[in-house]
Amino acid sequence: MATGRTHRPATRSRGIPEATVARLPLYLRALTALSERSVPTVSSEELAAAAGVNSAKLRKDFSYLGSYGTRGVGYDVEYLVYQISRELGLTQDWPVVIVGIGNLGAALANYGGFASRGFRVAALIDADPAMAGKPVAGIPVQHSDDLEKIIQDNGVSIGVIATPAGAAQQVCDRLVAAGVTSILNFAPTVLSVPEGVDVRKVDLSIELQILAFHEQRKAGEEAAASDGGVPAAAARSDSADQGPDGDMPAVMPA
Repeated sequence: MATGRTHRPATRSRGIPEATVARLPLYLRALTALSERSVPTVSSEELAAAAGVNSAKLRKDFSYLGSYGTRGVGYDVEYLVYQISRELGLTQDWPVVIVGIGNLGAALANYGGFASRGFRVAALIDADPAMAGKPVAGIPVQHSDDLEKIIQDNGVSIGVIATPAGAAQQVCDRLVAAGVTSILNFAPTVLSVPEGVDVRKVDLSIELQILAFHEQRKAGEEAAASDGGVPAAAARSDSADQGPDGDMPAVMPA
């Protein structure tokens, strides 16, 4: 089976917008659920509702893949699963290393969704000598002193950082120097990387702050409704709250 280091998906060369790429996993998740229920076809409206987007945006996204469905029939579920999986590079074997095997890193190592989506946890790495050799999710933890050799031996191009914030940049620098070109960062800090290296940041505290914002707004709307008034936020049109691509803009802490 091909590894991530020797084969990379041609998404960018095909000119697919990043916003569309970000939605492809949502479509794939919805389609996989349909496939598991042996649903043969699905309309754009049904699939859009399952993925949480509008049908016009879905049809435009699929047009970048060259898939337009059949009028009166819809989209072939199995073919779309294959098509999106291929576009995302999930028909290949992607070896991944997880650096930082604390509570979060251990939870990620135990996540069963990696293997079913084309990712193989090739190694678990931690700086604590006491962790060396300790099995987590059936994989022995290796010391960070061997990080570069581990990456080279396993042909790793995707790294997951689950270290404390203070150690994340140093780990990132070592991963990049060893040849890793894509990083999923769970550390609560912004990483600096050279051109050609992709970083996706997962910050649970920011997501919770966004939810807190929405809860506060809903509470304000309910209070205004009980007083018989209309809050300013509710008076704005939906388009005023959306970005240029129709998505809710990110809410970042000050």
